[in-house]
Amino acid sequence: MHSPLISLRRMKRLTLIVLAICIASVSYADSLDIKIGQMIMIGMKGTSVTSNSSIYKYVAQGKVGGVLLYEYNVHKSQAKSKMIALTERLQGAAQIPLLISIDQEGGKVNRLKTRYGFPAMPSAYDVAQRGDISYARTIATRIASTCGSIGINVNYAPVMDLHNPSCPVLGKIERCFSSNPNTVAKYGEVYVDAHRENNVLTVLKHFPGHGNSRSDSHKGIADVSRYWKTNELLPYQKLIEKNKVDAIMTAHIINTQLEPSKLPATLSKKIITGTLRNELGYQGVIITDDMQMGAIAKYYGFKESIKKAILAGVDILMFSNNIPGANQYSASNVHSTIKKMVLSGSIPMKRINESYERVLKLKEGL
Repeated sequence: MHSPLISLRRMKRLTLIVLAICIASVSYADSLDIKIGQMIMIGMKGTSVTSNSSIYKYVAQGKVGGVLLYEYNVHKSQAKSKMIALTERLQGAAQIPLLISIDQEGGKVNRLKTRYGFPAMPSAYDVAQRGDISYARTIATRIASTCGSIGINVNYAPVMDLHNPSCPVLGKIERCFSSNPNTVAKYGEVYVDAHRENNVLTVLKHFPGHGNSRSDSHKGIADVSRYWKTNELLPYQKLIEKNKVDAIMTAHIINTQLEPSKLPATLSKKIITGTLRNELGYQGVIITDDMQMGAIAKYYGFKESIKKAILAGVDILMFSNNIPGANQYSASNVHSTIKKMVLSGSIPMKRINESYERVLKLKEGL
């Protein structure tokens, strides 16, 4: 009998072959359902799936392009083998290979804990405080190889925000490398390289800068207008110029220095298309932070926030189904909502095609 690891390696090789065929054959004549599906990143429950599981069906139908995993998706006693089985099963259902993603920064944001048999992974702040690039490379490789070995191909890391201990959701829990943007860029590049070497994509976050916020966008409005500085863009600019960016995550923050209307960055065309794409020259995939977080869900609602985010220029919308008290949305809910807007003309088909092309190109990079 083949070991799970050997099976996973074979699965990866087959995935690359299938993806190459998919990329070669896709065109804008592909179905609208498939195109919209590639824009949806959804959270799931449980540590396994069957052909009767709703998430399996959504993936098989092409209504999901990515799955987001949390600690509750990690089996408590057979974490590695069960995770390999889960990711293989999900990939096996996909028409176009899935992005299977996780928040594995290290430190406090750590789904793959030592108590489940995974290696210790210190925080970004702890790593940078050592001032040792070789050590940083070791930790980054540990994180990346752990993800890759169990079938996770996207990590929502590294954090590109600047360290400020007054920020309750970032600096206070040591998720940022440094308050110096050049240091952030330097260590961020190490993490990106280590992940690429292990066939795992990275997602830089949280654009255009969440590190100086004084409130938590998970719970409600986070307005950084008084505190944000232009040097918070520097880590992104440096990595974009070096072609060291796989994808970028938006922040649900208000920043009137960039968007006078007070739209959160995730919903702002001025910030997403204007600042990130036009000014910084980034043309790759943009992923929203969780659309169920309070800063979005409490003030803009389900349909309006989806519409604004897509029109702003994002490519993948994330619904984690992990926010306490938030409405739960299936991939089918999200998919049908986007499709109705496209068919009614409130979201141009051009925007769907742009995002579809970017997502396929990202997957080709695997």
